Amino acid sequence: MKVLIIEDEKSLSMALKELLLCAGFLVDTAFNGVDGLDNALSGIYDIIILDITLPKMNGVEVLQEIRRNNISSSVLMLTAKSEIEDKIRSFQSGADDYLTKPFATEELIARVQALSRRNAMEYVTDILRFGDIELDRTHHELKKDGKGIKLSTKEYQLMELLVLNKGSVVKREYCINKIWGYESDIEYNSTDVYISFLRKKLNALKSDTVIKSVRGLGYSLEKNK
Repeated sequence: MKVLIIEDEKSLSMALKELLLCAGFLVDTAFNGVDGLDNALSGIYDIIILDITLPKMNGVEVLQEIRRNNISSSVLMLTAKSEIEDKIRSFQSGADDYLTKPFATEELIARVQALSRRNAMEYVTDILRFGDIELDRTHHELKKDGKGIKLSTKEYQLMELLVLNKGSVVKREYCINKIWGYESDIEYNSTDVYISFLRKKLNALKSDTVIKSVRGLGYSLEKNK
C-alpha cells in the first residue's frame, strides 16, 4: 500500500513517514497544499494523510480537488482543529476519517491500517484475467491452464498494473511512482528489467499474452495475433 503525507510540519511529517515505513507502507511526503495536490492527482496512492492547515492551499481545498478529479484514494484528515464544523466540512468534501492533534502515533497507525484493510476488501475478485492468463492476487501467481508460476513482489505489482489497465499504455513513470514511489532513487530502466522477467514467465507458460513496449511511453498488455 502507498501512502502520501501532506503535512507542513516537517518534523512531524518525517516522523510519521518513518513509522509507516516500519509498518510496511511505501510513503511519499509533501509540505504544502499545491505540491500535495500535484502528487495526489497522480492516482498512485491508496491512502492520503492530509493536514487541514497548509500553506498555498488548505487541506479541504486539496480534498475537494482530489474528489473532483475522481481520485478514489482513502483520505485521513489530520488537524489541530477539533471544531465540529471542520469535521463536517471534511466529511462532506469526501474524507474517510479524521484525527485531531495531538494524537497517539499508535492510533494513527491503527487508523491507516484500518483504511488499508478496507481498501483490500474492495477487490471484487481474487483472480484477474486477460486473454489466456490469470493473475492470482492471493498467492501472487501467474497462471495458464492450471499451471502457475510464482511472481516476486515487484513482478506481481507490475503485472497487476498491466492487467488492471489492459487496453491502455501504462507509462513507465507511472509504474515507477506506483511501485517504488516518487522519492525512490531507483534506476529509470529498472521497470524494463522486471518487464523482461515477466516476459520470460509468460513464455514459460506458453501464453499468447505479450507485453508490448511503446517507445517513449511505457508498456501495454496485448494478445499475440
